[in-house]
Amino acid sequence: MTDIQIGIIGCGNISPAYLRHLAKSDRLKVVALADQFPEKARERAEEFRIENVFTVEEMLRHPRIDLILNLTVPSSHAAINIAALEHGKHVYVEKPLAIRLEDARRMLELAAARNLRVGCAPDTFLGAGLETARKAINDGLIGRPVAATAFMVSGGPERWHPNPEFFYVEGGGPMFDMGPYYLTALVQLLGPIRRISGSVGSQIPERTIGSGPKAGTRIPVHTPTHYSASLDFVGGAIGTLVTSFDVRGGSMLPRMEIYGTEGTLEVPDPNWFTGEVKLRRAGEETWETLPPVFASEDNERGRGIEEMVQAMQEGREHRASGKLAYHVLEAMHAVARSSNEGRHILLSPVKL
Repeated sequence: MTDIQIGIIGCGNISPAYLRHLAKSDRLKVVALADQFPEKARERAEEFRIENVFTVEEMLRHPRIDLILNLTVPSSHAAINIAALEHGKHVYVEKPLAIRLEDARRMLELAAARNLRVGCAPDTFLGAGLETARKAINDGLIGRPVAATAFMVSGGPERWHPNPEFFYVEGGGPMFDMGPYYLTALVQLLGPIRRISGSVGSQIPERTIGSGPKAGTRIPVHTPTHYSASLDFVGGAIGTLVTSFDVRGGSMLPRMEIYGTEGTLEVPDPNWFTGEVKLRRAGEETWETLPPVFASEDNERGRGIEEMVQAMQEGREHRASGKLAYHVLEAMHAVARSSNEGRHILLSPVKL
């Protein structure tokens, strides 16, 4: 497999980052775009010199498109992913893998039955920032990991996003929007999660769009906007994760810290591929900045697709896998389930 041709479905805000990065790849080529608004696909095709603009059905039926990159809104992920697999195409999708767990299971079962690959964002853990942190833990610089904290708190995307309605319906909210970055990073650093307890709520029931042609429009909230979770990892570490769109005054909380028997690791924002990794050893009063394991850029969205194609060529499992994304999806659902049912939620055993 030496010439992987990619069709992108969904040409919204995130698509330029993928198109810029994938244009540099010698493993694959983006050959077609599709969007529910054809003029948006044509605009992106002209901007990035993509030769074909198709409807979704035309793209799914096209015999020379090997892999579908699904950049649609979360509510469309499952249907498009399953349709692509049914047409014999590999899939890589923006997070989350799906909204409902049963759809995600069907997707992975279908891929396995047809010997197809499913990959899923985020792939930021493949960047220099989180790979440097991972190496530090594997090298024993903080001893045995015992705990972690991770915080993603903000006032919500309606301040800057011109069409933020989908953030406040099922499949939106801070956990489904930003939680995948933090949970994926924690799982990459500490291993799979065993059980979860949590509390969730919707503290601000209405939002006002702050930019674009809809500025001033008020939108109702139909999904939780504040999540607080305790994570018990298989390896023994205990994590605290908070994701919120209800913090209006800013915060001084750290993005992510990992605590070990011999020190503490400060981990960069998992929404990006770079960032400083700092280490404070037990007994020391100062932090040291660890050298990055390789050079990276802030925004390299698409690294996961490249790594997936390389893994296909080498006959091994890819890292930004559907299996990993399913584990993260199950964890996100478990936080709300725990809150609603008043109990710990055990996750399905998984080997990552």
